[in-house]
Amino acid sequence: MGGVVLLLPDGEPVSERRASARAHAAALPMGRELARAGRSEGLVAQVVRYRRRGWNGPDAELAADASWAVAEAVRRYGDVPVCLIGHGMGARAALRAAGHPAVGAVLALAPWLPEDDVAAEPEPVRQLTGRRVLIVHGTDDARTDPELSFRFAARAKKANRETCRFEVHTDGHGLRQYADEVRALAADFVLGALFARPVTRPLTDAMAAPPPIGLRMPLAAGFGSGSRRR
Repeated sequence: MGGVVLLLPDGEPVSERRASARAHAAALPMGRELARAGRSEGLVAQVVRYRRRGWNGPDAELAADASWAVAEAVRRYGDVPVCLIGHGMGARAALRAAGHPAVGAVLALAPWLPEDDVAAEPEPVRQLTGRRVLIVHGTDDARTDPELSFRFAARAKKANRETCRFEVHTDGHGLRQYADEVRALAADFVLGALFARPVTRPLTDAMAAPPPIGLRMPLAAGFGSGSRRR
């Protein structure tokens, strides 16, 4: 066993209903792709099943479930590096749960990072220190505002230099239009972060570039089609 990826599906702002089977199924293709790409290193990819589908305000239930899943992975697999990958509200949960010592990397896809409550504390970033963090957001996302993830990334970059963000031009919340490129970027990031594999130049440049350049890196069409280093 070389490493674990935990995939955290999207959810709903407020709901007591059981976790969505559709959201769970949407995370499976990336999990299969990552397990295949990291097979030689013993990478395991699992989709987390939430107790309920709602974030539910200050209870932050999805984040609590993410933290439980990390602890469970450590109990089951031992001292192996963990990468959290979340989509939408699952991305917020991944970012929140990154403080566990086993977590070495976080990939946040179209993260839900609301700022509508001005009285609330800003979304925390200190737990990201020492982790590699990649945020990916479609510029036409009508469900989660890409400018809010940019502002979050700017704060995170101050706490942790190993932070970058890619923009997927004209893509929406589901990142379906460039799904192949997003999965290729995810594999590049995860294998580099967990196993020190060489990564492609765009990811290296994004991590090294100062804001805002490294936080508005465009994800080019065709990324990963023959350009990934082995």
